[in-house]
Amino acid sequence: MITRFDEWGVDERQYWLRGIEPEKAVGHDPETRMWHVYGHPENVQLLSKPKVFSSNLQRVMGAEIGGDNPEETYDELLYLDPPDHTRLRKLVSHAFTAKVVADLEPKIAALTHELLDEVASSDRLELVSELAYPLPVTVICELLGIPAGDRDLFRKQAESLMPSTSDDVQLVGRFEGQEEVTKTVIQRHREFAEYLQQFVDDRRKKPREDLLSGLVHAEVDGERLTGKEVASLVDTLLLAGHLNTTMMLSNTILCLDAHPEEFRRTREDRSRLPGVVEESLRYLPPFSVTSRVTAVETELGGETIPADQLVMVWMATANRDPRVFDAPAEFRPERHPNPHLTFSRGIHFCVGAGLGRLEGRVALNTLLDRFPHLATIPDEPPQFIRTDQMFNAHTLPLAVSS
Repeated sequence: MITRFDEWGVDERQYWLRGIEPEKAVGHDPETRMWHVYGHPENVQLLSKPKVFSSNLQRVMGAEIGGDNPEETYDELLYLDPPDHTRLRKLVSHAFTAKVVADLEPKIAALTHELLDEVASSDRLELVSELAYPLPVTVICELLGIPAGDRDLFRKQAESLMPSTSDDVQLVGRFEGQEEVTKTVIQRHREFAEYLQQFVDDRRKKPREDLLSGLVHAEVDGERLTGKEVASLVDTLLLAGHLNTTMMLSNTILCLDAHPEEFRRTREDRSRLPGVVEESLRYLPPFSVTSRVTAVETELGGETIPADQLVMVWMATANRDPRVFDAPAEFRPERHPNPHLTFSRGIHFCVGAGLGRLEGRVALNTLLDRFPHLATIPDEPPQFIRTDQMFNAHTLPLAVSS
């Protein structure tokens, strides 16, 4: 059966979008030496046990991810275990308290209007480049206190951290050409850290009322963060508050476009938007998979997994586990409860989840106010990054009329 995803040219390896279920909840691939966890209960168990399933990939991948050189390593919050993760997470969490997020709502609405004003005279909107990408990165600039005159350059630096649209993008696991990809990623992060250093130096001398000043002058165990550590936390902010949101906005529009009756109901009743956003996160999660490493031998899903094994955590298939979700292949915004794993679970639950949900609700509400009859363009289908590890349209042309 030809699906809407086939019509859009979505990578055929995303089999779960075609109604195909994994053969088992937990499996092993001897060729790649990786374990794969597909089931929802199994993934919840895994994500809730950081002492058993470590985020420190260098335990098993070593030189594959730069582990032979301490200057060439992943040290973002995502790859840390307690106690390092605990103390740094406390710092970055201050950026996303309920009050901080709620106070941003008027600014998010104003920024959305500003971006849409720039295309108001056109009958066409390229959603990703003209709204979904610039909105969240501008909100992060607001949080950090990046001056307006520097934001275009900040955006360009942040954009360099995004995967190339021309490659077969692999983010986690073992894959061909991994060492070269890792070197490129680390180099980009180093360049971003070097770019941020000017702002770090400025805040050390002249603190302001912004998040960057808070990070620069924060103390962990009596010591200030280094410039590299500050850059690492900003990387985390960009991932938590930017990349996920960019993809979520475009994915939600795709969900509505593929389900015209839900689109109509949402246009007429905006109180449905929180449920629409939540269901789109389950139905089309921006990131399909993450990874962990077993710190000890353990049992999971009836399988014995030895210590020091690389484990792929498939949120996309867990979000469609029929043991947890009724009619998982259907897009149901009224679904409640909706215990999807798109924002992970446990200590690595996405720190920017609240901000992302708010940006989604506010931006989509504003978009529908301005262009209630927006729709995809048959002759210009969305273009997707070629991968099974993300659902990410890098272009999404829309026909708009006020």
